[in-house]
Amino acid sequence: MTLTKETNKTLLYITIAFLFSIAMRLIWVYHFSGYEQFNYNDQLMINTNDGYYFAEGAKDLLKNKVVNPEGKNYFDQLHNANDLSPVTTATSQLTAFFAKILPFSFESILLYMPVVLSSLIVIPIILIARDLKNLEMGFIAALLASIAWSYYNRTMAGYYDTDMLNIVLPMVLLWSIIWAIDTNEDKYLLIAAFDILVYRWWYPQSYALEFAFFGMILAYTVIFDRKNIYNYKLMAIMLFAMMGTAGWIRLVLVLAAFTLLRQEKMQKYVYYLFGAAVVVFFATGGFNPIWLQLQGYVFRQSIAGEQEGLGLHFFTVMQTVREAGKIPFETFANRISGHTITFIISLAGYLYLLYRHRIILFSLPLVGLGFLAYFGGLRFTIYAVPVLAMGMAFLITELAGKLPTLRLQVLTMAALTLAVLYPNYKHIENYKVPTVFTQNEVKVLEKLGQIANSEDYVVSWWDYGYPIRYYADVKTLVDGGKHSGAVNFPVSFMLTKPQEVAAKMARLDVEYTEKTFKFVEEHKEEIKDKNFTVFSNIEQMTTDYGFRDTNDFLRSLSDDIKLPQKTRDIYFYLPYRMLNIYPTIALFSDINLMNGVQKPRPLFFVTHRFNNQGSVVLLGNGVVLNKQNMSVKIGNKTLSLRRFVKTTYDKQMKLHLQEQLINFASNITLIYMASYNTFLLVDEKTYNSSYIQMMVLDKYDENLFEKLIDTPQAKVFRLKI
Repeated sequence: MTLTKETNKTLLYITIAFLFSIAMRLIWVYHFSGYEQFNYNDQLMINTNDGYYFAEGAKDLLKNKVVNPEGKNYFDQLHNANDLSPVTTATSQLTAFFAKILPFSFESILLYMPVVLSSLIVIPIILIARDLKNLEMGFIAALLASIAWSYYNRTMAGYYDTDMLNIVLPMVLLWSIIWAIDTNEDKYLLIAAFDILVYRWWYPQSYALEFAFFGMILAYTVIFDRKNIYNYKLMAIMLFAMMGTAGWIRLVLVLAAFTLLRQEKMQKYVYYLFGAAVVVFFATGGFNPIWLQLQGYVFRQSIAGEQEGLGLHFFTVMQTVREAGKIPFETFANRISGHTITFIISLAGYLYLLYRHRIILFSLPLVGLGFLAYFGGLRFTIYAVPVLAMGMAFLITELAGKLPTLRLQVLTMAALTLAVLYPNYKHIENYKVPTVFTQNEVKVLEKLGQIANSEDYVVSWWDYGYPIRYYADVKTLVDGGKHSGAVNFPVSFMLTKPQEVAAKMARLDVEYTEKTFKFVEEHKEEIKDKNFTVFSNIEQMTTDYGFRDTNDFLRSLSDDIKLPQKTRDIYFYLPYRMLNIYPTIALFSDINLMNGVQKPRPLFFVTHRFNNQGSVVLLGNGVVLNKQNMSVKIGNKTLSLRRFVKTTYDKQMKLHLQEQLINFASNITLIYMASYNTFLLVDEKTYNSSYIQMMVLDKYDENLFEKLIDTPQAKVFRLKI
């Protein structure tokens, strides 16, 4: 088959843009490839916490772990019961597939998958431009979109997450819809439906965007083209692909519908088939979950209350997640187009593109979702990137097209393209985000994995849940997906309260977690029918111990209460890096669960940058240490210290403690962690917390805990009770 000149140019542009996108993502690899602490198994580690979730699933698929396979389906056989391994997710399955067929290490596949897959974004952009008879626009847009701030940030080398295809797939859907509407060819019916099936498999939360595209087609048909029977074919097959049922059922219905729609004798029944698709779509619950994944970002509260039982109130995680907060306009603009000026020009270009090419109206769902970021969180900016890039590219080609010679047109397009690419390139050059963990931290977790059983639990904050599970092959109470206020409360309590009550809460929460898993499994049908309410662990503990007020139950932990029978070991993983988020951790348990009133914030000030000026040490933020009388000045207040503590690691990595008692009437302690070049100023409550005592000061109750691993990066303790 002879390729046309236009096809050859299309393939050339796609190849160049694809290689350009990959090359830009290799800059991060170049920056850190020689940094030993960021390497594991002779490869750079990934730089997103959530990536370890899918990596765990892929690893379990490859290991083919089988536990009690009788009566279980295939995927249930691949991991331990209730370990939350995502073996059924598309990302894990695709990763395992690549690991099976490609001659690269597992770590290399995790590192480079986002580089290659995210760069596929250039293909639908250029193909859409081909439909508009403006391939140069597509080429420029592909270059810009592939490296724009937010798209790069969430698809860079090592950012192993669903975002590597989360924009590629809807852009393919947009391309298939545009070509379907413009050509009325049957093959685009199947392409659009298949893309929806793949998109839903890859990212189940895609429901809202799929329906938004469907709504645009419906509006376009009603307003501009209501007599075109092809549009009803397209909507019918999309509805079958979007139904609220199993993927294989939707695939069968899509293939059946496509077979029928291609037959000439069936054309008079298209409207009936469309009606049937609407009925089936709603009957299968297709409309119900459309906006659920957005509600947590748009309609959020800082305190969430239970509606039944004791009516407990928990601090929710959404207020602490940066991507769920309102962002400044400059950040919003930069993340979409690289610069505020570029964004404004791109928006103007997009509006002009809509005016000149009505078919681009189908891109409005992507732009709308991207602009939602300004109100509902920065993560959504990624959706507007490729479409706004098309707006900028359209203006560039339109301006160049006004010039008299081809040479001048090419030079102008090249110069303007370089100008809009430059701020995005500078961002890439300066965006030196580290890996999630260092090599020394991974060694701690690997050693923990050699000690612990896969059914044991590790207590740590949810930020580290996925990496802990991946490297140590254990269970965790919280992680990046399981971190509601109800599950965070007990873990926060364990880390920020004294060791005695923390130890008891750890045993209680672990055993209640396992008991809840068993209860849900035995009553899943009743729970599905809402005949049972599964209460939070802390609420169940309160009622089981005969209390109606959770505050009374928590106070009882200081007494000699009867704990559940021990079924497994529990480990505390206390990393140094947790120090910087301690105040956030404390928020989740410093709350009156009965009325939702937040308790006063504890004094907690940490600094890694300070200036020693002889008699005083400037700690930053208006905090000054007077070394002569051992007092601290905080703003306009001068306060005496209760104690001054200095910690130092020797050459054998053993911690030494020097403690100077100053004024028992004071409530403030200053800790100088010399080996970390860190000062820590805390009140007495924080000083007595399990984390500070055990990790920072290496003081632990030997009746409650056994120290197993002791490094400057992290300490691991085993619970004895």
